[in-house]
Amino acid sequence: MTLQETIIQELHVKPEINPEQESRAIIDFLKTYMKQYGFLKSMVLGISGGQDSTLAGKLAQLAVNELNEEGGDYSFIAVRLPHGVQKDEQDCQDALDFIGASQELTVNIKASVDESVKALKEAGIELTDFQKGNEKARERMKVQYSIAAANSGIVLGTDHAAESITGFYTKYGDGGADVLPLFGLNKRQGRAILKQLGCPEHLYNKQPTADLEEDKPQLPDEVALGVTYEAIDDYLEGKEVTSEARETIEKHYLKTQHKRMMPISRYSFDELIK
Repeated sequence: MTLQETIIQELHVKPEINPEQESRAIIDFLKTYMKQYGFLKSMVLGISGGQDSTLAGKLAQLAVNELNEEGGDYSFIAVRLPHGVQKDEQDCQDALDFIGASQELTVNIKASVDESVKALKEAGIELTDFQKGNEKARERMKVQYSIAAANSGIVLGTDHAAESITGFYTKYGDGGADVLPLFGLNKRQGRAILKQLGCPEHLYNKQPTADLEEDKPQLPDEVALGVTYEAIDDYLEGKEVTSEARETIEKHYLKTQHKRMMPISRYSFDELIK
């Protein structure tokens, strides 16, 4: 089995999807999960205004709507987590309008992040701009877990195959969650589902950006990764890509294996190095 075939199998990517059937399967999965645990009453997700959180949020709200129509009492809590003033705030508001969340909250993380950076500096640890970006991502996830704890909820993640293969997320930041509704999808498949759901076009065609670095605001993911999502999606669908794209994608995958694993013990390490 080639590395490409191994990755496709590991990430459960289909060569093509039916958007309506796929969205139905994700909604059913979320409903089943919520009903499985009687203490759960909510799902929580940070909304950034990008494709992934817009899709995960909409599917979660659709699941909640159906659960409540069936006699349940559930809510989807959409959380805005700006660091100061977000440059693409209008996209965030458009995403929230499309999602129609049961509840919306805003928690500005700037003061918390600044205090953390300051405390570290006083201890002799001065973070780079890139490292501060990871601090923001982890603060956002901490806030979501606090909200979930206060609302008998779970935290949703937006990780999908095109992100997972490159490890393009912060470990224990946006990479930390209870449930991953989009797992197995690539970028173009996510766009297709949003289009089928009637999402405004400017949201699902928006240029992806983690937007964590202040020295490089709105830095496109594709620039940071050195490869296009088009090539990543082709690779995940089992198609041929250029040797340069293949090398870049596989290098990202191998370098970030630790992000896709549970914490290593001395027993699991023995298995890992066999």
